[in-house]
Amino acid sequence: MNEITEEFLKLVADYQEKFKGAFSIRENGQCIGFQSTENIRIEPKENGQGIDIYISSNTKGETVNIPACVTHGNVNDVVYNDFHVEDGADVIIVAGCGVHADNEGEAIHNGIHRFFLGKGSHVLYKEKHVGTGTEGNKRIDPVTSIVQEADSVMEMDTLQISGVDHTLRKTDAVLKERAKLIIHERILTDGKEEANTDFKVDLVGEDSGVDLISRSVAKDHSKQHYRSVISGNTRCTGHSECDAILVGNGAVSAAPELFAGDIDAALIHEAAIGKIAGEQILKLCTLGLTEEEAEAKIIEGFLKG
Repeated sequence: MNEITEEFLKLVADYQEKFKGAFSIRENGQCIGFQSTENIRIEPKENGQGIDIYISSNTKGETVNIPACVTHGNVNDVVYNDFHVEDGADVIIVAGCGVHADNEGEAIHNGIHRFFLGKGSHVLYKEKHVGTGTEGNKRIDPVTSIVQEADSVMEMDTLQISGVDHTLRKTDAVLKERAKLIIHERILTDGKEEANTDFKVDLVGEDSGVDLISRSVAKDHSKQHYRSVISGNTRCTGHSECDAILVGNGAVSAAPELFAGDIDAALIHEAAIGKIAGEQILKLCTLGLTEEEAEAKIIEGFLKG
């Protein structure tokens, strides 16, 4: 792997010279290495455009890393990864991505991930996106599609820090009986960057539930757009929350939408957009921080929440 890839792996996947357990590393549209374990089997697709990950029911707390890196411009990487999670499995999936460009054409990564969760399984999915380089458009457009069988749980923790010029994040999910989906999204944009989020969740099984929480900071002249649609067609629970902070001339739009097709569907949405309160900055300044340091601390804490 090249030096930029190695730095990305440290940033998005906590890489330290090597991965333990199952992994697949993608660089500029090619798989440059993968490894299976006794319980997690990775098979490259025949067309070379992705992998199938088979997670057995014996998997308990193991981690599989599937980072993807684009290290220069004029690369349009599209990858299709399918996760087949057997009944009762418990797994952590780390799917970081980094794009880099310097005075070149676009550096693009589009990861299309499909998850098939068996009954009673549990998946913790971590995704961190970052862009680096001076010039050249850097773009990441992830697509995530989820089907959850009865009693399964999927937790998604996604983070995008500044450096990605444009992103369109699409997530759709179908939840069956007593399945639970929990999504925590955190996005920071600055300069003229633009980030778009589009969630669509169908609650089709009784007592299924979803909790969508998005926290974002739009700085300088950046723009963000948040849209979520939760459809409850049976006895179920759904919650969508979008909190955003504006800094400078940043702009954010939030459009949470609910559809209740059953009298026992309990659905809630919340959206709040505002600036950092002056008293928060003043309080930290009295402790010895500059105004810029105080603002950075507040933003850091907000995105961790």
